[in-house]
Amino acid sequence: MIRAIFFDLGQVIVPFDLRRGYAALAPYCPHPPEQVQARIPADLVRAFEEGRIRPEQFVGEISRRLELKVGYRQFCELWSSIFLPETLVTESLLEGLARGYRLLLLSNTNAIHYRMIRERYPLLRHFHDRVLSYEVGALKPDERIYREALRRAGCRPGECFYTDDIAEYVEAGRRHGMDAVQFRSAAQLEEELRARGVRW
Repeated sequence: MIRAIFFDLGQVIVPFDLRRGYAALAPYCPHPPEQVQARIPADLVRAFEEGRIRPEQFVGEISRRLELKVGYRQFCELWSSIFLPETLVTESLLEGLARGYRLLLLSNTNAIHYRMIRERYPLLRHFHDRVLSYEVGALKPDERIYREALRRAGCRPGECFYTDDIAEYVEAGRRHGMDAVQFRSAAQLEEELRARGVRW
């Protein structure tokens, strides 16, 4: 029986397009969008999403590399422009699930993006807890974030349902004993939940 339900955040609840962020930053620096992308090192983003550097440090380093002419708050707005306004699942689904199950987020994200998402998408209030990479200090598929997720769930791994758009992360959840499926659409997710006797 399912007692806890984990949702990934990006591309499961909130859609995003990284190209929107590069395009938003380009007018404020001397580099076109494709060069903006190339000048943002993956290891710097990873360090930020693992919580190893503070938001102010991250913004300062990106601003230096891009020669950006914006302040901290404006950078956060531009950096968060990747998120699209319409969610991929309905609020009624999350609200209904939260009435009968422990509902948790399990996401690779960073302090800037999560603060903006929390402000812009009020449906996140239905989650009872959040397991976020920058707070845990580990990114999926690292086993540490799954262990923390299971600790927060407060039930056995086999009583946890988990959905994520990335197959590698779904497989990692299964290795930890979770009932995990790859997210493809809201309709498909609802079918998977109903097949397990989950009601909302």
